[in-house]
Amino acid sequence: MLRALPALLLSLCLACGSTSEDPPTPGGEHCARFAFTLSDDSTASHVSSCSSTACGNGENPPNSGPHCNTWLSCRGYTTEQPRCAWLHNLEHGHAVFLYNCPEEGGCPDEVAKLEAVRAQATPTSNGIPRALVAPDAQLPKRFAALLWRRTYLMDTVDPEALECLLALQDKDAPEPNLGCLP
Repeated sequence: MLRALPALLLSLCLACGSTSEDPPTPGGEHCARFAFTLSDDSTASHVSSCSSTACGNGENPPNSGPHCNTWLSCRGYTTEQPRCAWLHNLEHGHAVFLYNCPEEGGCPDEVAKLEAVRAQATPTSNGIPRALVAPDAQLPKRFAALLWRRTYLMDTVDPEALECLLALQDKDAPEPNLGCLP
């Protein structure tokens, strides 16, 4: 009976279609079509000034690297916020959604989509979603979604992609699961 146990376990594992080589896709199988590439590891050190040019990892937008010692409240902003500050949010496992809509009238419908996804971010114990939305005129595309060491750039907001990205929230952050004030 004991000799048959390993064969039985192997057959059960094969029957369920899962092996240790097939990890589940974060956010489900539908998320496998989105590429949320992990950037090179970088320091999470603090700089003395939030206006420092030493902030970030050199990517545009930066998704990790040195940052200021203060962070932003988790909410929607209508004015640009210092990159050095929201980098600190990323270190804490918060999501950052950015937009660059310089045309007259902006892009309120697309920003509303970002806000709707922000509301789905992992909440803190006080119920505040751990994410923020802000404009950023330096973006190479109209929209960006960031987690620590991950960037997803878009020309139009894709709520499904952003929900899949949120499945990775806290995964790589140096100080994951930290709360955020409204």
